[in-house]
Amino acid sequence: MIELLGLNAAVVAGLMLGLWLVALRLRDVSFVDAFWAFNMGAVATVDYVVAGGDPVRKALLTGLCVAWALRLGCHLFVRWQRQGVDKRYESLLGRLAARGMPWPVAALIFVFLLQGILLLLVSLPVQIGQTHPDLPVGWLGWGGAALATFGLVFEGVADHQLSRFRADPASAGQVMDRGLWRYSRHPNYFGDACVWWGLGLIACEVPWGWVSLAGPAFLTFTLLRWSGAPLLERGLTSSRPGYADYVRRTSAFIPWPPKAG
Repeated sequence: MIELLGLNAAVVAGLMLGLWLVALRLRDVSFVDAFWAFNMGAVATVDYVVAGGDPVRKALLTGLCVAWALRLGCHLFVRWQRQGVDKRYESLLGRLAARGMPWPVAALIFVFLLQGILLLLVSLPVQIGQTHPDLPVGWLGWGGAALATFGLVFEGVADHQLSRFRADPASAGQVMDRGLWRYSRHPNYFGDACVWWGLGLIACEVPWGWVSLAGPAFLTFTLLRWSGAPLLERGLTSSRPGYADYVRRTSAFIPWPPKAG
């Protein structure tokens, strides 16, 4: 297993270095979010080819991960092409430049290197879970596959609903509180977490598979407490009239009927 993790680290390092070279030409790193997802699928595929795990478990982990990666990666790539430079990265690199760090160095260390490390952490289920050929998928693994499939569909529907809302000129300045967004302020994040907790459950059936739960645990923390919901809601509360009331009546994460009033 150690050799497999080392191979994955080398693959991710090569991919991130290549993306950094592209960023130098574009003078923009914003596309890295799309390739965060694509590279997850690449790691799963490499492990499917080289790892010696149970073929059914490998197919479940790789198939679900690649499906998630392609859907989310394409969604984020189209969004980047439509919206251009991400202000979060622009602000980060601008602050580092003000402290004397050259843009290429800051982009390499604080965007691509950091993203690569976190990618390896989050994708632990598809790495560790593809080992041990003598352990067939059991009830926990099939339950995890069901949870991951649910999350994949849930996240896709939420993103589609939000994209349609944003594309409607009549929605300008309004709060998205329709469809799945009526029951959760971040249904796409909830679906994302379900995918990776499901993959983690599949991996838990192999020795040391429980270690892989650090991946979905960190992802959930990131979405809820670090770079996901907090940054997004801080901006929306100040820019969208009615968003504070939406926060008051709507569950932050787990879908739940909204409060009355």
